Amino acid sequence: MSKQATTGKSISITSDWDTMYINGEWRTAPKRDRADVENPATREVITQIPIATPDDVDEAYEAAVTAQEEWAEATPDERASVVRRVAELLEEYEAEIREILAVEGGSAPSKQDIEHGGSVTFTYDAASFAFRVAGRHNQSKIPGKENIIQRDPKGVVGVISPWNVPLKLAIRAVAPAIVLGNSVVLKPPTETPISGGLLLGRLFEEAGLPDGVLNVVPGHGTTTGDRVASHPDGDVIAFTGSTGAGRQVGANAIDHFAFPALELGGNNPHVVLEDADIDDAVAAGTFGSFWNQGQVCISINRHLVHESVYDEYVDRLTERATELPIGDPRDEATVIGPIINEEQRNEIIDYIEETTNQGATLETGGEIVDPIGLEDSLFVEPTVLSDVTNEMAAACNEHFGPVAPVIPFSSEEEAIEIANDTEYGLAGSVHAGDRGRARDVADEIDVGMMHVNDQPVNAEPHVPFGGVKASGVGRYNGDWIIDEFTEVKWTSVQRESRDYLF
Repeated sequence: MSKQATTGKSISITSDWDTMYINGEWRTAPKRDRADVENPATREVITQIPIATPDDVDEAYEAAVTAQEEWAEATPDERASVVRRVAELLEEYEAEIREILAVEGGSAPSKQDIEHGGSVTFTYDAASFAFRVAGRHNQSKIPGKENIIQRDPKGVVGVISPWNVPLKLAIRAVAPAIVLGNSVVLKPPTETPISGGLLLGRLFEEAGLPDGVLNVVPGHGTTTGDRVASHPDGDVIAFTGSTGAGRQVGANAIDHFAFPALELGGNNPHVVLEDADIDDAVAAGTFGSFWNQGQVCISINRHLVHESVYDEYVDRLTERATELPIGDPRDEATVIGPIINEEQRNEIIDYIEETTNQGATLETGGEIVDPIGLEDSLFVEPTVLSDVTNEMAAACNEHFGPVAPVIPFSSEEEAIEIANDTEYGLAGSVHAGDRGRARDVADEIDVGMMHVNDQPVNAEPHVPFGGVKASGVGRYNGDWIIDEFTEVKWTSVQRESRDYLF
């Protein structure tokens, strides 16, 4: 391998991204297999990436282990200043990053707003962790003993980031890990390797992070990802993705006693009670189902609506869905961009067709459309399905697309039963005129995150993010991610002679 220079302004969609970042070096890998990175709107190949081998991953971990010891000894201010500088660079490169998000990931402007803005906010907040991590002193039952509880870095954090919100969901793990004194081996997704990993390598490099503290190894989940998750030098494996893949990642991590920080799939209910403000409920339902084409773990997967307002809700949601502009994400008017790839697109269409075959009514959408003149478009119309039951394909599966199945219910008890009738437990929302009543219903729904008179696409850096049941293990953000990326150590100091039993 050879070292690849990164002189000048190296952050743009047209930069050379056919590289890996190991031990502070941008390395070309001419003998590696490669994967095309495609613009999902135009289907054009924008770059290729090398597929890191298990040997590459081993070298990345070796660099991370070596660098971590010295990095952990850096002062909190030194670590915080690097992460704070990354936040500043995110702001400075906003135009370039937004273009990367649009071209590589199909992110419409509203998605760019939230992903870029959230990444900045989360990174600034992470910088404060260097001074927020704290131990404690506890009293002892033994005379003259002092109990000290301290928090040390875990060591090496393996991060496997997803393609759907790649920048934000990578930075929310990488920045806290680094500021807390850990080193990182990051495996970005093959669909969005720039925003999900290689971009972070360049930002942290420009911010002055020492060599080896962050390493980026692109590749496939079944080869590169498996090695990242199963590597014996990994102390935490932070994974965001599907529940199926998460089970394998978690098994790989547990096999060598690494902590699995897993944020997985969801089947999120949006419950509308009969006294809800229908305008508010529909507005929330529209955003929660169709932001980023529904390609987000916390999107609304099922609309559960009381039978007394069901028809009105369906009509208004259908009207809103038909009004959403579909087009190239680089167009400021676009709301609905492309699906990430053919496999996802075909699965979404299959769920729609299977659900209508099961008896649901297609109110609008359900088709592949061609807004920019392609023969094999990845754009799917915003879709509303009525007369849905919880057993139908688009309701019982995480459809991960611009699809809004609407299920009627007749009582609060039935709504709660339907909402909980899933293996998932990530997020949800409840709308009602009586907020106390909405809270009562919300308390009975088994999810890690619940929103009253809102929708579930919410994340803030200082509150816990994660789910229950098959939606994952652990929590991201704030004090919760500090707990997961640090190790608790108890030290006792006997300050006076002690009488022993023998």
